[in-house]
Amino acid sequence: MKRFLKYFNRDAVHPALAKIILYEYWPVWVVYFPAFFYWLYLSLRARTFTYFITTNPGLENGGAFGGSKEIILSKIAEDYKPRTMHVNASMDYSQFLEIFNESTFLFPIICKPDEGERGYRVKKVFSFDELESYFQTSNNTFIIQDYINYPEEYGVLFYRYPSGKTGITSLTTKRFLSVTGDGTSTVEQLLKKSTRARMQINRLLNERPNLLKHIPADTEKIVVEPIGNHCKGTEFINCCHLINEQLIETFDKITKPINGFYYGRFDLKVTSLEDLYQGKNIKIMELNGTNSEAIHIYSKEMNIVKAYKAIFHNMKIVFEIAMENKSKGVKSPSVFLVAKKVRRYFKLREKN
Repeated sequence: MKRFLKYFNRDAVHPALAKIILYEYWPVWVVYFPAFFYWLYLSLRARTFTYFITTNPGLENGGAFGGSKEIILSKIAEDYKPRTMHVNASMDYSQFLEIFNESTFLFPIICKPDEGERGYRVKKVFSFDELESYFQTSNNTFIIQDYINYPEEYGVLFYRYPSGKTGITSLTTKRFLSVTGDGTSTVEQLLKKSTRARMQINRLLNERPNLLKHIPADTEKIVVEPIGNHCKGTEFINCCHLINEQLIETFDKITKPINGFYYGRFDLKVTSLEDLYQGKNIKIMELNGTNSEAIHIYSKEMNIVKAYKAIFHNMKIVFEIAMENKSKGVKSPSVFLVAKKVRRYFKLREKN
């Protein structure tokens, strides 16, 4: 199978087949099913099923699920994050519009649920009409952020043991879903040339039908999906070979002021790789906690064996940090409390 995948054209395979033979397209519960048994093993060692909450005692639920993006971002220094506006679900549209107009936000902006993951309902909004539509279809609290037009986007998975050891286990850049025009084909026709892109056509026909009818000029590049999530067609590119001590020191500096944070992935935009190393011109859109994925596992050169090695390695780090925190007196919440919060989180998603 490994030799077969090396030679066949991933971009030409039929989407139905890709969903079977390429694990990056598997449902997340299928990918992580073997990890469930490792979690059981670690839970037995920890003597609690909720040890992972203890890894980040300064974040709600350890940042594992259902935490407020706005609250987590509030813990990061202002220089490193985009301006963010909280929109309460109880507002009516006229109230919201008055507050929005008093702000200095300029379109395009980013709208996303305050509690959500894996690109759920994240949208780049270009106009008041689109903003009203997003508001009217949101039954829960959401946030608005300035759209950051920096050219490079990365996911950085950083850890710090309470005893002091630091590291980065994943560095991933993103290639957004794009097409290059030939002067005669529509965007939809161009999308059909790639397996990854073909999987997004039905969604885009509903969300951006006019764009799909557009005929780009010869060599004109069109970014079809500006949101950097895998479920929206973004390709993840493994950059772990670029991890060095300077990058680790930069994120050690960024994270030290975040009380009770020891493990998580930063989704950020930056002007260049060199600026990322130096900690300059960085805007962090999200910080995820103990459920953070090492998203480089979905890059083309990875395979399922390497992916599971990375998954289990990071699970071990989460466990070891939790045990160090436990030795310092940090207690894990009860299973019943965590289950209650999980149910609440999924109820919120159902409402949207």
